[in-house]
Amino acid sequence: MFRVVFLQILTTVIVSLVAGLLGGYHAAISALLGGAACVVPSGWFALKLAAAARRPQGTDPAVFLIGEFVKVVSTLLLLGLIVAFYKDLVWLALLGSVIVVLKSYVLTLLVR
Repeated sequence: MFRVVFLQILTTVIVSLVAGLLGGYHAAISALLGGAACVVPSGWFALKLAAAARRPQGTDPAVFLIGEFVKVVSTLLLLGLIVAFYKDLVWLALLGSVIVVLKSYVLTLLVR
């Protein structure tokens, strides 16, 4: 799970650099914020799953389902905060970053 989070961080940095080269400073920041809105909840979820797996009784599907729900809601709330407070938002960079970062786990499956 932490491998996926690391790959999401790496993808966020790469997409932000590309957005910065193509669209300038505000595009890079928009892409960085979009990626961070995905990475932060994913990292929290990975920590929560790792902690649940270390319990003596192990983990159960409820931990996964609740964690996934919280991750999705957190991502949406963070994106809403970004839209509300970052006035120089470049929508293409933000949405492109979110899509690429959320789909980066496919690369992990291909590498394995």
